[in-house]
Amino acid sequence: MLRPPDRTTHPSLTRLCPPPTLRPEMAINPEAVGATSGPFERRWGSSECLLYALGVGAGTEELAFSTENSVGVAQAVLPTFATVIGRARLPKEVGSFDPAMLVHGEQALELAGPLPVEGHVLTTVEVVGIWDKGSGALVVYETRSTDAGTGEWCFTNRSSVFIRGEGGWGGPRGPSGPRHEPPERPPDHVVTYETAPDQALLYRLSGDRNPLHSDPVFAARAGFERPILHGLCTYGFTGRALLHCLCGSDPARFQAMEGRFKAPVYPGDLLTISMWEGADGASAVYRTETQRGEIVIDSGFFRSK
Repeated sequence: MLRPPDRTTHPSLTRLCPPPTLRPEMAINPEAVGATSGPFERRWGSSECLLYALGVGAGTEELAFSTENSVGVAQAVLPTFATVIGRARLPKEVGSFDPAMLVHGEQALELAGPLPVEGHVLTTVEVVGIWDKGSGALVVYETRSTDAGTGEWCFTNRSSVFIRGEGGWGGPRGPSGPRHEPPERPPDHVVTYETAPDQALLYRLSGDRNPLHSDPVFAARAGFERPILHGLCTYGFTGRALLHCLCGSDPARFQAMEGRFKAPVYPGDLLTISMWEGADGASAVYRTETQRGEIVIDSGFFRSK
């Protein structure tokens, strides 16, 4: 039977320490650490897998992921699809906030094995950290997804979201700074993908309908010149590069990926993913940047089987 990752040894899944007592006027509740919700049920099939693949840029050169009936090509699923099927609502104990003030901070993913073209999982959520960053609150939570039929662990997502304007209660700031730095040498692999001007409109059909990525008025209220690309769409583009360069395009070899979102990406931007392989032959660090030279994902770490 597959087992979930050991939180005592896996750095990206280590439990965070709870912060101090809630001030009554705060909308975010720092005492919500440890709160859980779920299980939430999610089913998917071939069409959802194809739609996700197109949403993160897969096309005619990746028919295993973008088609289901090509001669001699069996349909496969991009590993980062787990970030979509593992999405779930935060526990109500976290509190309320203006969704326009929320931005994605970090994302880590670990998989037991390749995702099936058709599946059914149950996902539970746990809040593992709430940090006071002064200008905002950082909420960290894990979603653990198991096969609905067998109960076997399938994958775990660990996400952090930064909620502007919700900090300042005097709690601990939590960990900071990059954890995975590229070595002082040229990268072993460099891949550049072009996002489409309507990339966010396609990606949102996989489930994230946040108007920050589609509505110019909402985006302006959030402080952006126009709608931005979903962070998990950028993550999916990056995951494709890691899959093809470091796993020989085999999803069964894709085990874990994590990264920190540093700057917004706009639909139409170019994304360049640079990868440095580790001496163990199974790990790598990476970063993703735009044509403007802005690093949009840093602290990138990857592990293959």
